[in-house]
Amino acid sequence: MADSISFSRGAPSADIVDIEGLKQATIRAFDQDPAGVAGYGTAVGYVPLRKYIAEKHGVPVDHVFVTNGSMQADAFLFDELVTPRDSVVVERPTYDRTLLGLTERGANVRLIGLQEDGIDVDELRAELEGGLRPSFAHVIPNFQNPGGSTLSLAKRHALLALAAEYDFLIFEDDPYVDVRFTGEPLPRMLDLDDTDERVVYASSFSKTVCPGMRVGYLVGPPELIAKIVRRATNTYISPSQIAQAIVHQFLTGDRYEAALENVKTALAERAGTLAAALRTHLPQATFVQPEGGYFLWVSLPEGDGHNCAKIAKEAADRGVQIVKGTDFLLEGGENAFRLAYSAVTADVIDEGVRRLAEAVEAARA
Repeated sequence: MADSISFSRGAPSADIVDIEGLKQATIRAFDQDPAGVAGYGTAVGYVPLRKYIAEKHGVPVDHVFVTNGSMQADAFLFDELVTPRDSVVVERPTYDRTLLGLTERGANVRLIGLQEDGIDVDELRAELEGGLRPSFAHVIPNFQNPGGSTLSLAKRHALLALAAEYDFLIFEDDPYVDVRFTGEPLPRMLDLDDTDERVVYASSFSKTVCPGMRVGYLVGPPELIAKIVRRATNTYISPSQIAQAIVHQFLTGDRYEAALENVKTALAERAGTLAAALRTHLPQATFVQPEGGYFLWVSLPEGDGHNCAKIAKEAADRGVQIVKGTDFLLEGGENAFRLAYSAVTADVIDEGVRRLAEAVEAARA
């Protein structure tokens, strides 16, 4: 088999993680707060990190809950909000683990189309006018996984207006927001919501600090956060104080800004190289050029004999890993696949796409 080139995993490659900075942060964490780092702590998370997050978002600390990664934040929130047959809105396509988590809990998942500027609010409005009453809408507003699109400012306002009119929560799932490498940042819906009750916000330090730390968080109404804290207490008493203390020291130290810029520079190069390679080797493909994040969603012409399962197998035979489009949908997606550029160094991207183009043709044959 040829040397493996993986476009499957949404994680930064080790060469762009500031290992030395994390080592220094670890030492500082144990030196400055040995009792806090070594103890159990409480379910709310490492207290200094919780305070840092609250200050970052301009909210009281009782609005914040620090978790073992943002996926655990999702799981606790779904356990609190979803009962069987509840309607939940998600984007089409959306993150495969979100679909899995919701369907496992018996939710009636309603997929709303994803456009270049985010979820199709006109389609959502039509569904709501037709009687849809979701408990919440799950939206990945920045550099969506898997689509790569970013929710426009106009749509952020429109989504908040729909949530107020039809009385549902917005779950703003935002782990990629800080890895923007081009364009202008947009305000979070959490900040645009003047009621402080319509938005529950989640993010992660896996994409900016280190995925192995498994540190994420929720920001939301304190009554909801308190319920989730009780659930967490009964699950594990407390999350890892060591990991969260290291993240806190790294964020407040003198290396974080440079480390983040290094990540964004590398991602920008990889995304640009991948887009150029697709235009060269797969000119029939369409995709959104992301302004940040980790992913490209590649669509091939419909009705042209494309099958993502066959393409994935042919690609694997050539040493290239991709993720099938069908993994991100309840139905459809056979003509699509997701490519993660975050873990692939720029020097092998063109070769990976060249092999992928061969796989596409072999699968059609």
